[in-house]
Amino acid sequence: MSLTAIKKHIHVACDHAGFAHKEAIVAWLREQGESVTDHGAMAYDAEDDFPDFISRAAGAVSLAPEDSCGIIFGGSGQGEAMMANRFPKVRTTVFYGGNSEIITLSRAHNDANVLSIGARFVDVEEVKECIVRWFSTPVLPDEKYRRRNQKIEKITREVRII
Repeated sequence: MSLTAIKKHIHVACDHAGFAHKEAIVAWLREQGESVTDHGAMAYDAEDDFPDFISRAAGAVSLAPEDSCGIIFGGSGQGEAMMANRFPKVRTTVFYGGNSEIITLSRAHNDANVLSIGARFVDVEEVKECIVRWFSTPVLPDEKYRRRNQKIEKITREVRII
């Protein structure tokens, strides 16, 4: 399994439940020659709160969505994705095992730029495989996907009742 340079800076973050996975993946990405910023947690603390770290990584992707992406880790990945998706121009997908086709679809159709991993449900080797798949999947140029992604951004950034 090899990771080709993705030409994007990778922002990584986790809470205690994803700490071991984050540590292993950051080391692996750096071994592959990728540019990575580790936003924490920097030490295992069973009482830490994921918003403290996930917000840093998501905020960084939000500021440079064309030049960066994120990989975040938590127990299920769900709360982490909810936090990350609060930031403008961040589109997070969750993976916690099972059919990895979701990884391909999240990139091809939704141009997902943050991958949230449910560390309690997948091992580090499966995470590596998913990252390779995610980075190697091109975003489809179809107008309908671009239009839908633009609508997501517009609707979610306006305060209104539908």
